[in-house]
Amino acid sequence: MFDSYGRDLKYLRVSVTDRCNLRCVYCMPAEGVKLLRHEDILSFERIADVVRVASRLGFAKIRLTGGEPLARKDLPELVSMIRAIPDVRIVAMTTNGTLLAPLAADLKARGLDSVNVSLDTLDPDRYAMLTRGGKLDDALAGIDAALAAGLPVKLNVVAMEDSTEEEFASLRAYARRVGADFQFIARYSLRDEKMDGGEYDRPPACGNCDRLRLLANGKLRPCLHGNIEVPVDFDDIEGSIAKAVRLKPARGHTCDDLEVGQIGG
Repeated sequence: MFDSYGRDLKYLRVSVTDRCNLRCVYCMPAEGVKLLRHEDILSFERIADVVRVASRLGFAKIRLTGGEPLARKDLPELVSMIRAIPDVRIVAMTTNGTLLAPLAADLKARGLDSVNVSLDTLDPDRYAMLTRGGKLDDALAGIDAALAAGLPVKLNVVAMEDSTEEEFASLRAYARRVGADFQFIARYSLRDEKMDGGEYDRPPACGNCDRLRLLANGKLRPCLHGNIEVPVDFDDIEGSIAKAVRLKPARGHTCDDLEVGQIGG
C-alpha cells in the first residue's frame, strides 16, 4: 500500500500492551507511565481483525511489540490467530527476553518466525542499571531458549552515551558464539527532532520507512515521531488504515504525548 510519498508500506507493528516488567532508561521514566484500563486494550480478536484487513492491503510483515508483549497473558494464542491469516508472510516479535524462556518453544510451534531481544550489555550490574532492576540471566535464558526452539534471534543493542567499544565487541562476540544476529540502535528521544543518517542500523531513514503502528488502545500511528493517530473504526477498518496511510508525513518530527514503550518503538 503506497503512501502520498510513494513509499510502499508493508510492515505493521502491533503493540499488544502498554505494560512492561522493566523500566529501561531509554524507554520510559523511572516511575513508569499512566497505564491503559484493561477494558481499553484491544482484544486478540480485534487485533486479528485489523491484521486481516491490513494484510489484504499489502502489510505482509507483522511485529508484536509492547510495552513488553510477553507481559500480555496468552500471547501465543494471538500468534496462532495471526499465523492463520493467509496474506501474512512474517510474524515477528520484539521483547526484552526476560519472560521468553518458558514460552519460546510454544511461540515457535504457534508460528512465530523470529524474535528481536533487547540486550545492551553483558555486564549484570550495568544491565540492572539500564533496565532499572532487570536480571541479565533472565534475558540470556530467553535467548538460549529461543535459539534452542529454532527461532532466529536478533539482538537490539541501544548505543548509550557511555557505551564503549569494548562493550560492543563483547556483544558482537556473544552474538557470534550463540548464533544470533544483531543491530545497533541509536538512542533517541521522541521529544527531540527526528534525525536521519549516522552510523547505526536503526531507526530507519524516513525516506525508507515502510511502517504503520497499531497501538494497544486501538489507534493507528503513521509515524513514531509524531502525534498523528487514527482511531480504528471497526465498521470500516480498511478506511481507517487508508486514512492513516494518507496522513503519514514525509519525515518524522517530534512526539510529545507518549513514551517509546507505549508505542512499541
